[in-house]
Amino acid sequence: MPPTPSTTLRILLIEDQRDIAANIWDFLESRGHEMDHCPDGVSGLERALHGNFDVVVLDLGLPRMDGLELCHHLREAGRGVPVLMLTARDTLEDKLRGFAEGADDYLVKPFAMRELEARLRAICRRHNPMEAAPAFAGLAFDPRTMTAWRGGRRIPLPRLQGVLLGVLLREAPRIVSHATLIGAAWGEDGADTAALQTQIYELRNAVDKPFDTPLLHSVRGVGYRLVEP
Repeated sequence: MPPTPSTTLRILLIEDQRDIAANIWDFLESRGHEMDHCPDGVSGLERALHGNFDVVVLDLGLPRMDGLELCHHLREAGRGVPVLMLTARDTLEDKLRGFAEGADDYLVKPFAMRELEARLRAICRRHNPMEAAPAFAGLAFDPRTMTAWRGGRRIPLPRLQGVLLGVLLREAPRIVSHATLIGAAWGEDGADTAALQTQIYELRNAVDKPFDTPLLHSVRGVGYRLVEP
């Protein structure tokens, strides 16, 4: 049974291999989703920046601009739309690099279409229900725009870092465990501690490094917390 309109996703597919793109398009459209497609990285970035999509399905091996570079530019522009990367590369380093550039999930080819749809729904569920997080120690975050504010400075964040900051702000100054942060950002099976450490490192660079006093602290072997100076 196709999804009801309330569960229909607006999906941008950026994939240069015609047969794979056609198969994904046909399956997801048959499931009731609204599809758009770009065959290369340059046009895909343009569409992702200016379109109103719920999620982007992004191949890594694209002509004109590869998927990692595209994702980097998308996050640098402050766009928090969820991104699921498709690739034939299945090493841990490749996955960590994808997460570091702002990917929300990672699916290795070949894959089952039903799993693709399930993962798209999962990352959209994690993206949409966030409520505004409270400010703490002069640091605030707006999940609607994936923007943090500190010292009057506007700080655009990739979606994963935004989710992590939102959780830390809601719990501040309490310690938030590694497992809680991973579950909030990636779900139960989406990542490991190494991926979390990568995102926390980038989050620190964004919200702490430009300022004199750090707020984000590690609790060795347990998790992370925001601490007021």
